[in-house]
Amino acid sequence: MRVAATAARSGFRTWRDERPFWAGLFTFAAGLPIIYFPYAHLKFDAIPLALSTSAGAGSLIIGVLLVALAISLWFHQQVRVFAGIAVILLALVSFPVANFGGLLIGLVSGLIGGSLACAWIPPTGAAESQPAANPASTTIPAGEDHGGE
Repeated sequence: MRVAATAARSGFRTWRDERPFWAGLFTFAAGLPIIYFPYAHLKFDAIPLALSTSAGAGSLIIGVLLVALAISLWFHQQVRVFAGIAVILLALVSFPVANFGGLLIGLVSGLIGGSLACAWIPPTGAAESQPAANPASTTIPAGEDHGGE
């Protein structure tokens, strides 16, 4: 049981490191409050709090698009820059449309997720990260004659 859990955790870690995982997670977390709050009927003791507005459909569309972009960030990391810019724009549009961007929770999460998606770089192999040493090149100390005759 422990070996299987260790293998699963190692596999998930490898999967997570090969894609903009945190960008997708923040984007997914941005979509949920934007979808939820326009349709929720919250109560604080005896005081009902309804955030239902005429922009409920807009909130639903923005939230669903954010969730779809989060899934595309996880499974199609080639579109990370497009998805990151789209997430930032949708998060900004959600401020006036979706109850202050899901009570600012969705707005802030979307801005962080979009920024992380735009900034993420695919990992390179260990062999590619080390520059190849050129054995023919040597360092010439300053102040010496460099072959001028």
